[in-house]
Amino acid sequence: MKIVVLKFGGTSVGTVDRIKKVANIIISYAKKGYKIIVVSSAMSGITNDLAKKSKKISNNFISSEYDVLVSSGEQMSCALIAGRLNHLGYKSQSWMGWQVPILTEGNHSSSRIRQIYKKKINKFLQSNGIPVIAGFQGINLNKRITTLGRGGSDATAIMCAKFFKAQKCIIYTDVDGVYTTDPNTLKKAKKIKVISYEEMLEMASLGAKVMQPASLQDARLNRINVDVKSSFTNKSGTLITKRKNILSNKTIAGLTSTKNDAKVTLVGVKDKPGVAASVFKPLSLNYVNIDMVVQTSSGNKKETDITFTIKSDDLSKTLKLIKQNKKIKYRDLIVNKNVSKVSIVGVGMITTPGVTYRMFQTLANKGINILVISTSEIKISVLIGKKFVKKAISALHKEFKLD
Repeated sequence: MKIVVLKFGGTSVGTVDRIKKVANIIISYAKKGYKIIVVSSAMSGITNDLAKKSKKISNNFISSEYDVLVSSGEQMSCALIAGRLNHLGYKSQSWMGWQVPILTEGNHSSSRIRQIYKKKINKFLQSNGIPVIAGFQGINLNKRITTLGRGGSDATAIMCAKFFKAQKCIIYTDVDGVYTTDPNTLKKAKKIKVISYEEMLEMASLGAKVMQPASLQDARLNRINVDVKSSFTNKSGTLITKRKNILSNKTIAGLTSTKNDAKVTLVGVKDKPGVAASVFKPLSLNYVNIDMVVQTSSGNKKETDITFTIKSDDLSKTLKLIKQNKKIKYRDLIVNKNVSKVSIVGVGMITTPGVTYRMFQTLANKGINILVISTSEIKISVLIGKKFVKKAISALHKEFKLD
C-alpha cells in the first residue's frame, strides 16, 4: 500500500469551516491513489480549557485522571473530520489511542509511544477506509490512558509513519514551513526549503515552536522525512530530513530567541569539588530545568561565582530552594530577569571556521554585551539583554546571509 500520514494541528481544525477544508485536503490525497492515515490534534484552545478546569478542581489533580481529561479534546475533532469525510462519500472512522491501540511507556503526561498495533487499521485501509486517529494519546500496560506531552500529536503522526511504513508524513499547521527566524521578530525572515533533523531539533529546543522536540527526535532516530506546511495555503512547505539529502552553501540555517529567561548568579561560593553538584541537586529534584551554566574562579582561587539560566516561571521556586540549601554558602545572590537567549544553528559551522568570531563581532559592532555563552557542535547561544534581541537577530540574520 502507498500510505501517507497527514497530521492536522489545533489551528487547522479550530473551527467547523476549517475542518471542512481539512476534509478537502484529505480527499485530494485519496484522489492521488494514497491510502491515508489522518492524525488530529484537539481544536485550538480546547486542551488549555480542559487543563484550566482541572486546576479549578484541584491544584494537585491526579496525573492519571488529568490524562483522561485533556485527551478528550481529540475525540471531538476526530469525530468531526470522520463525519465530514463520510458526508462527502468517503468511508471514514475515528479511532482513539486505546482503540488502535497505541501502547505507550513512561510517566503520565509525558509518555512515549512504544508500539502501534497495526491489524485493525490495516484492515480498515484495505477496505478503502480513511482512519482518523487521535493524536497526543495512547494507553499503558495497565490499559490506562496516557498523553505524550504538549505537541504530542506530532509524535503520533511520526510513529504512525514508522509502523505503517508510510511514503510521506506531512504535518499541517498554521504556518507554511520553518523560517530562518520568527517572522514576528524579523520581517526579512525567509522560509527554509530543506532542513536537517539535527538543525530542526536544536531550533525547536531553543524556542522555535513548529514541532515538539521529542517528536523530532523520533523522526531522526527512525529516519522519517517530515514535510511541514500550512493547511491554509497551497504553498510548498519545509522538508525535515537527514543531512546527506541537503545541498546548501549556508553555514547557518536559522536563528532563535527566547522570551522568558532569568539569570541567577551565586557570588563567592567555595571553589572545591562537589559545590556545583550541591547547588544543582535540589533544583533537579524539584524539576527546575537548568539551561546555560558558567563558573568563574576568583583571583584568590578559593572562591568561584556560579551563573546559570532558568525559565522565569521557575525563578521563585529556584530562589527558595537556594536559600533553603544548607550545603552551600555564598556572599551574594544576584538575579536578572531582563535577559534573553539568542542562538544561531547550522550544520555548516562544523566545517566552517570563524563562525564564533563572526557572531561575537557582529554583536559587538551593535554595542550588545554578551552575558553567558554556551555551544554545541551545530549551535552557539548567547545570553544578552532582552531589549537588544531584535537588534541582535537583525544583525546576525544579515551577517550570515539569511536576508
